[in-house]
Amino acid sequence: MMNDTGEIASLAHELSDLELALLLSLGGQEHCLIETEDVSINDIAAELALICSHTYDLEYTVVECSESTSLEEFRDRICISSTRTEEPGSEPRYRTVDTVIAKNLDHASETIQLEALELMRSKRLPTETGILEAPAHFLFVPVIARDAGQVRPKLNTHLIDHLIISHFHEADDGYAYLEDDDDWHSVGQGSLSSVVHRTGTRESRHPRIDHQLLDNLLNASKSVHVTAELTRYQQDIVVFLRLSRAVAGGISARSNVHFTKLAKLLAVIHGINYLTPSIVALAAKKVFRHRIVVAKPEDDRSLQYGSDLKAVAKVLEYATPDTILESVLTLEAPL
Repeated sequence: MMNDTGEIASLAHELSDLELALLLSLGGQEHCLIETEDVSINDIAAELALICSHTYDLEYTVVECSESTSLEEFRDRICISSTRTEEPGSEPRYRTVDTVIAKNLDHASETIQLEALELMRSKRLPTETGILEAPAHFLFVPVIARDAGQVRPKLNTHLIDHLIISHFHEADDGYAYLEDDDDWHSVGQGSLSSVVHRTGTRESRHPRIDHQLLDNLLNASKSVHVTAELTRYQQDIVVFLRLSRAVAGGISARSNVHFTKLAKLLAVIHGINYLTPSIVALAAKKVFRHRIVVAKPEDDRSLQYGSDLKAVAKVLEYATPDTILESVLTLEAPL
């Protein structure tokens, strides 16, 4: 096991994009969103399951969400054990798995999404049968299919705000575990259980990351130096997004906190103890892409002062979270 924070940067070079996304989320004690094409969602879920099991040694569950998924079904899938306290009359306490991989969470009911949000936020959820508690390194990972024309995940607004990063994974980006052996590759709706429980020499070919290294990453990020110029640059990005006519919302106070936190975590895995403009720009893309609410032409404030709706629609025609972020990152960065 690698426990020296000086080795975090070299370790990061050995990780796949999905492993890095989980590293940043687990290290920051936050949660992340994984997006992909519809045809790849089963492979992504299987790859994430293998990463949790073998790279991070975490207990996990893969929950298939749909409009018909009930609250009881959801709770049953994420709960693994129960213990009663010694105090007479006290409520039983239930523990969840370390990681919940929620496939198609955007198809689940609002009630289930709010249940997930409360567990993400407090790691504690009162139920009719007792208290459901999450472990210290709890990770909730919605995995959703995102169409090319879709500009924001169809998830509860507050749940989106509790996801520190989003990562879009294309099939061409590859799968570190699944591609090691054809037998590991999931096919269609194939059972994940046949994939994730298989062990052997494969584990030695992948890095292993324990809880101590995750704690070291978080502690090291708290010591990252930020100059006044970089702080101003970060705030300029936030202000630009909030004032942009193409942005209708999503740039919350929490997103600003996540922005700073992620930038510091990225500095650590890049092997430095200070922020740079390029790291800040990278953090902005990961933190704000899934949060940005793209403005509709009919809601543009300039219409109140005589602007033409067709002209406004033309201006906003190509506005997406990606193009908006590309525009904001043309701001002059400090030297």
